[in-house]
Amino acid sequence: MNEHMPLPPRNEGRSSRAPKAVRPPRKPRRLARFVFSFLLIVIIGLASYAGYLYIKADNLIGDISNPKENKVAAAERAQVKPIGLLVLGLDNRQETGSLNTDVMMAATFNPKTKTATVVSVPRDSTLNLNGYKTRKANAYYARFLSVARSEKNLTGDEASQYAKDQMKEMMSEFFGIPIDYTAVLDFQGFIDVVDALGGVNVNVDQDMRYWDNADGTDINLKKGVQELNGKDALGFVRYRKSKQNITRPSSDFERNARQDQVLGAIVDKLKSFSSVTKVGGVLDAVGNNLHTDIPKQQIENMISTYFRISKQNIRFIALEGTWKSPYVYLDQTKLDQAKEALREELRPEGRPVSEPASSAATDNG
Repeated sequence: MNEHMPLPPRNEGRSSRAPKAVRPPRKPRRLARFVFSFLLIVIIGLASYAGYLYIKADNLIGDISNPKENKVAAAERAQVKPIGLLVLGLDNRQETGSLNTDVMMAATFNPKTKTATVVSVPRDSTLNLNGYKTRKANAYYARFLSVARSEKNLTGDEASQYAKDQMKEMMSEFFGIPIDYTAVLDFQGFIDVVDALGGVNVNVDQDMRYWDNADGTDINLKKGVQELNGKDALGFVRYRKSKQNITRPSSDFERNARQDQVLGAIVDKLKSFSSVTKVGGVLDAVGNNLHTDIPKQQIENMISTYFRISKQNIRFIALEGTWKSPYVYLDQTKLDQAKEALREELRPEGRPVSEPASSAATDNG
């Protein structure tokens, strides 16, 4: 190690017996060497971690992407073409055997303005589409999956892809926009991501108390700003009613607003410095629970294009309507506004850059 130590200062013009008082003080130099060495270790450590994350992220993208497609035509790359994406939150708890998509969101992204619009659909909505049997919006995915297995004799990934394709076609018709891809996230993935981030800060808008021994649901939240773990965050966005009327019920519209709030909180947490070392856990959580039909190369394109997008540039719109058992009948004016907002994002020039990212008439985020 001695050959790497700095040479002592030269005693030019000085006696080797110079009084100790005039020697250069050593503590500052030792402190400087310590600080420099510490910074060097930190930089090397972060660089190594970044390399680890790159390998980990590359493996993850391979796991969640469409295995049958990889290359993307130049004109279709996310860096140059606006993208339409359907996001489905799947309730696949073993206790119930349910495959309902209780979270349904259509999202459009514009690479020029680096903005996005996300529209939430209430789970009990009737879509009123020609050629489709009337059922609650959240029940279509399970139905398409059943058809794939029982009528098309498909299994595994092929059955899931059939259901994704059918959902993509149906929601493209419903919103009047081209939807390029579909992403399905299991509810357990939502829990795991929030836990990997160390929780999210949200404003719980009311007291919530509900339990169900059959499926293990136990929601017990008090009103106020607080940090929620994954299980409580899921309870927050899913809460609908109370047992024994202990707390007031909640509408699908309030649930959609909570979904938007939690999504914004996750975006904020992901962009914070304190979350840098937690990204590995987030990638694990996503990889175990996310399934898409997006080609691997396109996922990489989307990450490079929108990685730094801020919550302020994401316009959250929650559809509203009137509840008349057993369906929610959507407000046509607000639906038309949401459709126009999605279309606006898909234009080559995007939405006007001077326009605020949120709209008071439709934004609940």
